Amino acid sequence: MLHPLSNRIKSLPISQTLAMAAKARELKGQGKDIISLSLGEPDFNTPEFIKEAAIQAINDNYNSYSPVNGYADLREAICRKFKRDNNLNYNINQVVVSTGAKQSIANVAMVLLNPGDEVLLPAPYWVSYSAISILAEATYVEIPSTIDTDFKITPEQLEAAITPKTKMIFFNSPNNPSGTVYTEAEYRALAKVLEKHPQIYILSDEIYEHINYGTPNFSFASIESMYDRTITVNGVAKAFAMTGWRIGYIGAPEWIAKACNKMQGQITSGANCIAQRATITALDEPVSRIQYMVDEFKIRRDLITGLLSEIKGIKTNIAQGAFYVFPDVSYYFGKTIDGVKVENASDFAMLVLEKANVATVTGDAFGAPNCIRISYAASQPELKEAVKRIAELLS
Repeated sequence: MLHPLSNRIKSLPISQTLAMAAKARELKGQGKDIISLSLGEPDFNTPEFIKEAAIQAINDNYNSYSPVNGYADLREAICRKFKRDNNLNYNINQVVVSTGAKQSIANVAMVLLNPGDEVLLPAPYWVSYSAISILAEATYVEIPSTIDTDFKITPEQLEAAITPKTKMIFFNSPNNPSGTVYTEAEYRALAKVLEKHPQIYILSDEIYEHINYGTPNFSFASIESMYDRTITVNGVAKAFAMTGWRIGYIGAPEWIAKACNKMQGQITSGANCIAQRATITALDEPVSRIQYMVDEFKIRRDLITGLLSEIKGIKTNIAQGAFYVFPDVSYYFGKTIDGVKVENASDFAMLVLEKANVATVTGDAFGAPNCIRISYAASQPELKEAVKRIAELLS
């Protein structure tokens, strides 16, 4: 008997990052020595000053439902952060706090997109962008890039992808999965194209803004002509090592923020009250207090990029942000390795997991079928051992 599931859920793909993480956990449970480089999660503990703020909130009896769009003083802290770090002027009515940046993105998609609308996704893109577009009954359109262009799209590509049905475009810099960072000049060039198409809204996902190795982060909404059409998404998961605290937020035109508040009020209501109180402390402290994590990520980036570059057939770019490398492994397509025929990136990722006990994620999930994503949010000894195992397998 077929189970009567909705067409909505049947059309939704499984998250490949979570699927690979689950597979790695399963193999670990069988006693295999798996090095998991699949999840985008810092391996640092949440800083003590943030944990202390959470403990204080518990002792102060923050245990009731919070406002749907977040505590007013948290939204004030977010406005201060936007001004300090991004040169963006938002008031608290333009800010909505959600249960993670993923919910923030889903809220925006649900309130702006209709069936038949098109969403442009510069590829590679985070896996959930396409899935959230499907949930909103829109059609996503990939704009491809390659390692040879540092995984960046051009204004000409953007112009060519726009149709009368285009309603949104998702930007993500620093980028997951490639680590690419768009410069101010590159974003302004893309904005020149979008200025000609006032019906298009821009979602700028800046969750990795502080994990940045040189190119200054530039917020798309700080382009004057784009401010009224851009939704800036951020959160505390990555830079503050607070993935499980589940706090994300948007800064947006007030009418969009109001709609997101309405949507969220019927789905989850307000985000976790203790995590919200701790986030006020996280955002108000100087960014320098988390610099030690960024410095370590840069060391790891240099380490793993160097090690991978020594393996024949693996091409890497130099990631300028986030904590991923996204090597092109297409050299190995069509080859038989340790008795396994590799036809694509999914085969390659599964080969590396089952034969080298290293978990990565196929680039197919990110709209880049020649690549795999490797997270270097792991210790230096683990990274060295992981690449050693991959090198031995491929040799």
